[in-house]
Amino acid sequence: MRRVSIFGATGSVGQSTIDLIARAPEAYEVVALTGGRNVARLAADARRLNARFAVTAHDECLNDLRAALDGTQIRAGAGQGALKEAAAMPADWVMSAIVGAAGLLPGLIALEQGATLALANKETLVCAGPLVMETARRHGATILPVDSEHSAAFQCLAGESAADVERLILTASGGAFRDWPLARLATATPEQAATHPNWVMGQRITIDSASMFNKALEVIEAKEFFGIEGERIEVLIHPESLIHAMVGHADGALMAHLGAPDMRHAIGYALNWPVRADLPVARLDLAEIGSLTFRRPDPARYPALDLARQVMARGGLAGAVLNAAKERALDAFIARDLPFTGMADAVAFALDRAEGEPGLIDAEFTLDSVLRADRMARDWADAYIHKQSV
Repeated sequence: MRRVSIFGATGSVGQSTIDLIARAPEAYEVVALTGGRNVARLAADARRLNARFAVTAHDECLNDLRAALDGTQIRAGAGQGALKEAAAMPADWVMSAIVGAAGLLPGLIALEQGATLALANKETLVCAGPLVMETARRHGATILPVDSEHSAAFQCLAGESAADVERLILTASGGAFRDWPLARLATATPEQAATHPNWVMGQRITIDSASMFNKALEVIEAKEFFGIEGERIEVLIHPESLIHAMVGHADGALMAHLGAPDMRHAIGYALNWPVRADLPVARLDLAEIGSLTFRRPDPARYPALDLARQVMARGGLAGAVLNAAKERALDAFIARDLPFTGMADAVAFALDRAEGEPGLIDAEFTLDSVLRADRMARDWADAYIHKQSV
């Protein structure tokens, strides 16, 4: 029986993970589940899976969680201390699906226990790639990608040498506004941005898909995970969302991974790796699909991609700055304090300020230096947002 923990259990990735585990309850012992404010969902899943520990990230939700777990042997916890405790509990396989930079510390702690970390939290490698990969190496831990694009690339690279890779192509749907006139983007609302043409995801990641900040993070994540130079990582708009990644080899061959837009594919691959298991996902009928289309992303529509290129060229802690500023800009857009097109401007402002802060971006990769860059970037983004909204 494998011991598993799920961080970010109440989000879309966490729920898909729970769906797979609940189909074979005899195969898993659920150690810990963590979530946010959806205490009812967290408690129901903890009961369903007979988890040992359920944690909400919010201290003020602890009493509600305890009440929802009343009559069970499931322990309840809240706040950062409880999250760290959950991450330190021995587990064989840990799903890292907490949204944003908040997922970094629990992931690092799980790696320090030697666990297999199924990484759906792209910010972990964007903010602290070298630190995370070295932590895994030092403790004999394994990291498996769960972003659909990175899982696809990982599968295409199975048995291949990274030295023979000419290019890695990540696909993107283009999000809610891929066909909007450019002039209309400034008036886009959070509700419009949170409607995805293909995938069913949470609000924040769906908006990031519309701005393509999610793809900007994924490009940086691919560089860190696969060790492929940024110049060899490409992005293509693929409206059908059926090809998730392609790998071009030195002999001209192009390997593509196809699958239905269902996160249970990538999750199930990581859950069962190194073997493949039968998964409850749709099988593609290529004759019925008929054709697949591609186009290059428009830099004017998706400035986030250029920011990712700048970050990869700069190196150091620039990724932590980009991610933190992006999170604050997204908060402001959702709160209607910043237009959709202002998010990239806020991130660019923070990156410029970081360049002028001596020793910040070039600091040694430690958790403290990453968190310092994160805090400063949030402050700079907030300053930009405040200037725009007053």
